[in-house]
Amino acid sequence: MQYRSPAVLLVFLVLGAATQHSTRADSTKGSQLAQQWCASCHVTGGSPAGTLQQGPPSFPTIARARTAEQLRAFLSHPHGAMPDLSLTRTEIDDLVGYIESLR
Repeated sequence: MQYRSPAVLLVFLVLGAATQHSTRADSTKGSQLAQQWCASCHVTGGSPAGTLQQGPPSFPTIARARTAEQLRAFLSHPHGAMPDLSLTRTEIDDLVGYIESLR
């Protein structure tokens, strides 16, 4: 099959890469990561597990406000008050998959 333009091939590659993340994500593992690393500051599910002081947004709020790519970019670099978790790409995909499941 001949492509009329290298741009067409590029579009297919980008679309393939974008969908590849969600197919690899394991939201169950993402939920476990959220409980391990995030639940002390964020509400990670539908309701708080304990008493949390007003602070960072809940995961359902984050899920509605950010795209998967925005979340991946954010989790790939340390940020201000958040600890440097040094998550692997697979862990980031799993965590993003879990957050997306809360939409």
